[in-house]
Amino acid sequence: MNSKTGDRAAPAPARPRIPAQTITEVGLAVALAAVLHFIKVFEAPQGGSVSLEMLPLFFVALRRGAGTGVLAGALFGFFNLLLKPYVVTPVQFALDYPVAFGVLGVAGWFARRGAGGQVRVSRPAVLTGVIAGSALRFVAHLVSGVVFFAQYAPKGQNVWVYSALYNGGYMVPETLITAAVMWWLAGRKDLFGEGVR
Repeated sequence: MNSKTGDRAAPAPARPRIPAQTITEVGLAVALAAVLHFIKVFEAPQGGSVSLEMLPLFFVALRRGAGTGVLAGALFGFFNLLLKPYVVTPVQFALDYPVAFGVLGVAGWFARRGAGGQVRVSRPAVLTGVIAGSALRFVAHLVSGVVFFAQYAPKGQNVWVYSALYNGGYMVPETLITAAVMWWLAGRKDLFGEGVR
């Protein structure tokens, strides 16, 4: 209370709360991505592999939006660091871990929100989101490869070409596999249909 005027102080504005279901989905997405990280089709010698680790991160981004997807991806990036750390500098750490996986969340921009926040995900939107997120992850790894792993390039080969071939060697198949599974999941009304908020 203000002692001079007798007025009460205005209450502080309420902060928006993150629903418990969203927090649970983010935690489950990160945990499932960690499990899928260990189920590999192929693993490159200096890091990178073909697995379905991106799948739950795209799933949560499309269900909950880009912000939640970026958060889930960045959290998995930090967790991925614990699974198999390889850090040369702080910038390389950021590019290869939280940034590379955080950008997968942009897939959430391609899901449409209807009246009341209901999510409507079409198969073309899923493919566009998976391709956009994967392309941004590829760019993060590409730049990291050029700046920090140029010594691995064969003598006489352009470092950009080397990094693109190396990172594309696992990113392209992983993107295709993830896109195929997400295409199938997009047809499941119980996952992306009415009522998802």
